[in-house]
Amino acid sequence: MWFGKLLPREGNFFEMFNQHADRIVEAAYAFSKLVANYNDLDLRAKYNQEVDDAERAADRVTHECNKAIHMTFITPIDREQIHSLINTMDDVADLIQDSAETMALYDVRHMTEEINRLTDLSVKCCERVRDAVKLLDHIADPQTAEAALKTCEEIDRLESDADRVMRTAMSKLFREEPDVREVLKLKAIYELLETITDKCEDVANVIEGIILENS
Repeated sequence: MWFGKLLPREGNFFEMFNQHADRIVEAAYAFSKLVANYNDLDLRAKYNQEVDDAERAADRVTHECNKAIHMTFITPIDREQIHSLINTMDDVADLIQDSAETMALYDVRHMTEEINRLTDLSVKCCERVRDAVKLLDHIADPQTAEAALKTCEEIDRLESDADRVMRTAMSKLFREEPDVREVLKLKAIYELLETITDKCEDVANVIEGIILENS
């Protein structure tokens, strides 16, 4: 009977990836609503809590996945790829929470057009991450693998868009904002939001590597 414990088990890694990706999108949607309703203190608190809840749920999935790596004899893809993907995805969720917390900590006075644009691009990147992750379980099919790669390319384009918005935002901030404290606050927010898209691109790069090695 004890030998049964040593039999190969694949673990449900793709399902865990999907669960985590869903939590990322939940956090991104809640953050977007926070930004859209920033002047309403009650709604701001509500959506801030939703961001926290989604991030904690993502943490639990990450912990479960990392634990499963060590308990599974045979994994469906390389262990290092599993570890890299789930932890890079978790970085995305952490950055969304960091953005919400930084807004509260710094008591930013108002949402700027640039915050709105970077938030929108961050949400779109998170949605594309979810879409690409959901295809991973079927990349043995060439059409599915190609669709996943195209989704990763979309993430790259969105990240480039965020870079351009970031550069414009910084230029405008330093030229037009007279309050030095507000400059420092907004600069920190812009950088965090742009980093969300950077980290989504990192996820896309991991996914591309998985596809190229396993499809």
